[in-house]
Amino acid sequence: MGNLSKLRRKLQENNLDAILITSPVNRRYMTGFTGTAGIAVVSLYDARFITDFRYIEQANDQISEFKVVEHKELIHQEIKKQLKQMDVKRVGFEKEHVTFSTYEQYNKTFEAELVPVSGFIEELRLIKSENELGILKQAARIADDAFEHIQGYIKPGVKEVDISNELEFFMRKQGATSSSFDIIVASGYRAALPHGVASDKEIKSGELVTMDYGALFNGYCSDTTRTVAVGEINDELRDIYDTVLEAQIRGVDGLKPGITGKEADALTRDYIKERGYEGYFGHSTGHGLGMEVHEGPALSFRSDKEMEPGMVVTVEPGIYIPNVGGCRIEDDIVITEAGSERLTCAEKALIQL
Repeated sequence: MGNLSKLRRKLQENNLDAILITSPVNRRYMTGFTGTAGIAVVSLYDARFITDFRYIEQANDQISEFKVVEHKELIHQEIKKQLKQMDVKRVGFEKEHVTFSTYEQYNKTFEAELVPVSGFIEELRLIKSENELGILKQAARIADDAFEHIQGYIKPGVKEVDISNELEFFMRKQGATSSSFDIIVASGYRAALPHGVASDKEIKSGELVTMDYGALFNGYCSDTTRTVAVGEINDELRDIYDTVLEAQIRGVDGLKPGITGKEADALTRDYIKERGYEGYFGHSTGHGLGMEVHEGPALSFRSDKEMEPGMVVTVEPGIYIPNVGGCRIEDDIVITEAGSERLTCAEKALIQL
């Protein structure tokens, strides 16, 4: 069943005649359109894409299952016209992606009843197609190659921001559009910051350096973390690394269809607690990955969502101790019928540079 058919089934289940797709990510997922302006309207029997003259040629080239419509007046006026032609009485709108002022404009203009909806397309995006998995594997490969490359660049005196820039430049040279988020490089005491975006701090011997980064490739994201040692590290840092590595391996090995997000989270969290680091692992074990770097499903103690074949998630436990340092190790994983498969395959044993 195609994406349009799946979405129409959701419309029927919710007694809706149509839905407006305004999220740029959801719009691209449903239409294939990579431009920056346009709204998709999907009804039970029709699908139309409304954009302005700048994108008409591009839309006609990229979109096959939607009728492309050029709006020459204000776009909400054109939507009103199209909804009337499609005989839409109740239309859903993505409430997380519509501002209140836009809602007010729609409400004042449209003759159809507006119904707020949530997660219709995000739920479809949970299960990746073979084509999507192929793109995600390429994004993961770029990240793996970047880790191999950066090892020759890290040394005492180099700034975190220089490492971040080098990762970005390398991934772009390998075909990435950009990094998939602001690259995290955190060394020494700053490695205790889970989201320590690269700073001007210089790398020193005896430190751990955590790098969390990913490649945005053909609209899809990779997200990996590796931690390396620069010179000799003390026993405390070594124990932190070994604990995180074992927790991460347990988390990856335990993923399979039917396991809940809560159970997956416990695979890493319970071991870290057992090793005496309770309270130093404050985030969830992982998250979904796809067109966005953070999407469903969550590997979290709050989630009862069961894993299904085709879902792609991260497994990224960490330990963060103020004034000491920290470590995180992360892989991208696809759930398979038989269990799971790693998409990121770079070395995880401690590398000393």
